[in-house]
Amino acid sequence: MSDPRGLDLAAFTRWYDGQRPGEIVGPLSAELIAGGKSNLTYQVTDGASWWIVRRPPLGHVQATAHDMGREYTAMTALADTPVPVPRTYAHCPDPEVLGAPFYVMERVLGTPYRTAAQLIEIGPERTANLLGGIVDVLADLHAVDPAEVGLAGFGRPEGFLARQVRRWGQQLDGSRHRELPEADELRRLLTEHVPETGHSGIVHGDYRLDNLLVADDEIRAVVDWEMATLGDPLTDIALMLVYDRLSGIAGGASVADASLAPGYPDNEAQLARYAAVSGRDLSELDFHIALACFKLAVILEGIDYRHLQGQTVGAGFDTVGQAVHPLLEAGLEAIRTHTN
Repeated sequence: MSDPRGLDLAAFTRWYDGQRPGEIVGPLSAELIAGGKSNLTYQVTDGASWWIVRRPPLGHVQATAHDMGREYTAMTALADTPVPVPRTYAHCPDPEVLGAPFYVMERVLGTPYRTAAQLIEIGPERTANLLGGIVDVLADLHAVDPAEVGLAGFGRPEGFLARQVRRWGQQLDGSRHRELPEADELRRLLTEHVPETGHSGIVHGDYRLDNLLVADDEIRAVVDWEMATLGDPLTDIALMLVYDRLSGIAGGASVADASLAPGYPDNEAQLARYAAVSGRDLSELDFHIALACFKLAVILEGIDYRHLQGQTVGAGFDTVGQAVHPLLEAGLEAIRTHTN
């Protein structure tokens, strides 16, 4: 079996043997795990044990994106909290080993539900229960005291929302390959109407259904922590809601169509549950929705850019770019509601 693209198994073996001597007991084989349109995730085995290796995508990569050290730090810190995360084993910041930084973690057996078809198989009742559990886990994350788990310096909560607007504007500048006047207008309005940052906590940064591994109707692990930081937790709930709205826009179903499944709760039900569990006030969420639309549009624009360069691995990328314009329009609608 040849090495999967982006993972040199001989180089990985030499490095990992130096980190955890004797753990690998035979020749390694690996495969790219299907799904995900950002970082590359491989499952690796020597026939006796299994590991998961995560690295950034190939080709064009934004300087501040795909932070392997951030993922590793977040999951390591959350290991003994109510938030389920995989055990972490080793982190390599040196890009010379595999061509990019990477880390190694436990393989957690579970399903990352991505599609309506998958949820239809488990039925409406189990779907509703699963989505309720996802909201509860998010509330658990936002209840963790960063200082108690060693993450007091993981981010700068003050000015978080303003920095998010700047960051995603810069990401857009780095991936722009066509005219996007709606993006420029949304960026301007977000910049001019940033609210005061309220309660701060640990933010996942990309919290959605297919970033959780589920087995026996139990959430076994939350994964994909590359955007984690300290900031406004409402950005997580807003992004989760916007992901669910993708199924209703052109090109969006290729990214997320799970919300079309029977039993899947609507945005109002999810907000009500989060408010009840977390005790947070969600009455002023329009800015966060607008920011989530902008962020997701920029992410999809970057994926489309890499796809056009032939730098994506896997299928399902050819229609991603179609969702960018509708997301930007939805963001403009939300920010105008916020400012009226």
